[in-house]
Amino acid sequence: MASIKELSAKKPWLNWVIFVATIVVVFLLGLLASSIVERRSESQLYFQMTSEIPEWEPRNEVWGQNFPRQYQSYVKTADTSFRSKHGGSAKIDYLEKYPELVVMWAGYAFARDYDQGRGHYYAVTNIQKTLRTVQPQPATCWTCKSTDVPRMMNEIGVAEFYKSTWAEMGSEIVNHIGCQDCHDPKTMNLRITRPALAEAFERQGKNIEEATHQEMRSLVCAQCHVEYYFKGEGKYLTFPWDNGFSAEDMESYYDSYDFTDWTHALSRAPMLKAQHPDYELYMTGVHADRGVSCADCHMPYKREGGLKFTDHHIGSPLNNISGSCQVCHRESEAKLLENVYDRQAKVSELRRITEKNLARVHIEAKIAWDNGATEQEMAPVLTLIRHAQWRWDWVAASNAMGFHSPAECLRVLGTSIQKSNEARILLTEILVKRGVEVPVQLPDISTKEKAQQFVGLPMEEIRNQKNDFLQNTLPEWLKQAAERESKMGIL
Repeated sequence: MASIKELSAKKPWLNWVIFVATIVVVFLLGLLASSIVERRSESQLYFQMTSEIPEWEPRNEVWGQNFPRQYQSYVKTADTSFRSKHGGSAKIDYLEKYPELVVMWAGYAFARDYDQGRGHYYAVTNIQKTLRTVQPQPATCWTCKSTDVPRMMNEIGVAEFYKSTWAEMGSEIVNHIGCQDCHDPKTMNLRITRPALAEAFERQGKNIEEATHQEMRSLVCAQCHVEYYFKGEGKYLTFPWDNGFSAEDMESYYDSYDFTDWTHALSRAPMLKAQHPDYELYMTGVHADRGVSCADCHMPYKREGGLKFTDHHIGSPLNNISGSCQVCHRESEAKLLENVYDRQAKVSELRRITEKNLARVHIEAKIAWDNGATEQEMAPVLTLIRHAQWRWDWVAASNAMGFHSPAECLRVLGTSIQKSNEARILLTEILVKRGVEVPVQLPDISTKEKAQQFVGLPMEEIRNQKNDFLQNTLPEWLKQAAERESKMGIL
């Protein structure tokens, strides 16, 4: 066999090949070494714990002492100045904007008060101040509002927590949504702290412990940004996922249990109230299909100095298009914004048609009852109204005006319109049979106040009760909480 020296003599170009190959190998090894050093450096910096965080520590500021970058970005969720065309963190009074909602929720607490959700920073404050909590509520209502919830569930048990009343937990629940909800204090790994999600997985034959890190970047959000209901006398928080994620799947689940959230005060329909099925809707969209997680868009990575970390300023990606959308999309910010608004406008247009239909059909059903309609005649009408409003709510209660899955939103809203129109055809037959002139004359519900007066809400009395709570009960809750936390140490 010829030696390298002999081969070089015969083929001089071989020397250049060896030289270039050596440079490439050295360069690649250098990159690898640099990456390893960078990752080790990030890891060391990331876990520079100034003090150990106790299990079930609810106070976000305690976590912030160890992770100041994440905490400081999280505190920005207190900023409510951003407003997009259909959302953002700024306050929007939805009952003022869409008075038909008051009629659609007649007999239910949402007819009193329903605003655009502000940032996580206000989760506890909002539920304390809303007029919806003037009436008695179960402790289950606190489940997604606070880092104190896992602490209390660990202390008294999950079922016992749900069985308690909202007022009984008032002095215990004071820290808003934060670090504890999604992170293990020892490892900082993402973890599930609300049992309902893991229980829903288990009923589907899946183990949530086997979820990948990328899947967890959505599943921690799916602990709360989902549809759920309070099951049975114990008000046990349960996800209606046994038949699937779609509006029709969950509708059939609820029907199989004859579950109702309330009986409508005008139409007497057995109604369902959707919570915020963001995760279910997202799962039908193209971003989920491409493996993009909630955190990729709502909590994108950012750099500060030489350190990369997750931006915990959770909010609309439209407030940070360059950091979220343009990580994948190469179009300009203006073009991407136009694309989003175009899709949202189509969903909004169909949604408004749906809302006007639903308000009208509830009123027409009331007129039918007032004119002697029978239970047998009204039964199919009430089922159609129940399904029509559930499907509207499945879209409307989700954030982002349908952008998480525009095509699915339009499909579901279309079926809602179909069902409310079928109900109106049946109602017309009932009304004509009783000599009622059709179309019926509708009341003036052009403002929130007029609509609330029409459905019989004593708003002044409700506001007085809330003011009494804010002046007398809430300060005592906060005082008791402060005394308890003063004994917890660390700060």
